[in-house]
Amino acid sequence: MNGITYTMQGDYNLPNLLPPQEPEVHLGRYALMRRKFLKQHRRVTYTNLLTSGKLNRHLMETEQTAHARMEQITAQMAQEAGVTEELKASDQMKWLGLMNNIRQAAEETVLNELIYN
Repeated sequence: MNGITYTMQGDYNLPNLLPPQEPEVHLGRYALMRRKFLKQHRRVTYTNLLTSGKLNRHLMETEQTAHARMEQITAQMAQEAGVTEELKASDQMKWLGLMNNIRQAAEETVLNELIYN
């Protein structure tokens, strides 16, 4: 009638309740961090996404958006700080230090904007 199947357990017919099956996908670093945050701090949202079959799609969108934002913020901050290929060629250690600081600041921004909200 409505597509629900039942299994006989003793004297009772129990419905076979399974969440919609999602395709198996490879989750990156930001997706795993988002899933962990949702599990621990936003349980209702996590459960709703899981039972509706939209969790993996949400995590993949978060992963892609985080990578795009990281590239965008890093490029913008490097340009503002004057980090160029000429600096890389002339003073590699200074370039490396500046780029590490920029990447850390960009990652902190991405985590606050996308992962932990």
